[in-house]
Amino acid sequence: MSEQSKHTALYTQHQAHGASFTDFGGWQMPLKYRSELEEHHTVRNAAGLFDLSHMGEVLVSGPQAAQFLNYALVSNLAVLAVGKAKYSLICTAEGGVIDDLITYRLAEESFLVVPNASNAPLVAEELRLRAKGFDVAVEDQSDVTALIAVQGPTAEAVLLDLARPEGAGIIRELKYYAVVELELAGLPVLLARTGYTGEDGFEIFIGNNLAVRLWDAALQAGGPHGLLPCGLAARDSLRLEAGMPLYGHELCLDTNPFEAGLGPVVSTKKAEDFVGRSVLEPLKAVEPARRLVGLRAVGRRSARAGYAVVADGRTVGTVTSGLPSPTLGYPVALAYVESEYAAVGTEIQVDLRGRPEPFTVIARPFYKRAKPAGTAQ
Repeated sequence: MSEQSKHTALYTQHQAHGASFTDFGGWQMPLKYRSELEEHHTVRNAAGLFDLSHMGEVLVSGPQAAQFLNYALVSNLAVLAVGKAKYSLICTAEGGVIDDLITYRLAEESFLVVPNASNAPLVAEELRLRAKGFDVAVEDQSDVTALIAVQGPTAEAVLLDLARPEGAGIIRELKYYAVVELELAGLPVLLARTGYTGEDGFEIFIGNNLAVRLWDAALQAGGPHGLLPCGLAARDSLRLEAGMPLYGHELCLDTNPFEAGLGPVVSTKKAEDFVGRSVLEPLKAVEPARRLVGLRAVGRRSARAGYAVVADGRTVGTVTSGLPSPTLGYPVALAYVESEYAAVGTEIQVDLRGRPEPFTVIARPFYKRAKPAGTAQ
């Protein structure tokens, strides 16, 4: 753990609950509080409370905010309705992925861009550079903003116990990939319903000065609903089961959106030019040389990041993430493989430290929660 790592506003809360820490993206973050398996199952069966304050928050505002984001990012943000969110990518001129991020439209001329922790300063600076010539302001609010997530089947119930009566209906009606301003525990927050775990869940943006009060209130309100604080270890196993990419593993500067299976987020129909368009637009019509696939172990041994994928006596790919799935009971992995080996049902091998083990290409996500009848999630 680096002595240069930053602390979130909730660091002392994590210490008080006995967290084990790790350096992540330049921040000292809770890896786990108890068993990571217990925390994983808590999110699948009840609710987990996560500190995500290491993520970035960049406010983009001004008369040309929508046009600017259409230039800076690969997706069409101009068509995004106020109160809605969109998953997108910021790419280099060569088409490589700088980061994947979520953008919320807060008002006609105001957007909140949320990049990953390790890339937050880079994305903020890149947006500033790309803003030249546009009538916009780019303000990095990461250092004054805390982000708390409540994820799991009982997440909505926890939020309802934190809300005023007039806010209960707003929470119940909040759709997936939507955002709203309201009060929780009597504190002003920006509440989003997105998630990275495969479960129903909420992200709560709040000022650093109020974060401890909200965290403590959430723990108290969540007790009857089985809520427990959870760390990054559980978050990683949950996101892998949900088949979601992690920057630095499935995404990087040497990855383009199409081989990562993210081609649909690249909008070539929008009128605006965007950074990387001249490279990415032709790629939309051709088969990528490699594809990101899901793998299931035939046996009990797990593949890990960096392990070689083998077929027909040669290396045809590389594992990017892998672990034994706590929910499913067998090992799963994500890997880039040559496209001819990417079809579901293809049998390959992974070199587990010199010992080839059989795996099968399967559909993603590995885990998909059951949706209650009538839900909008």
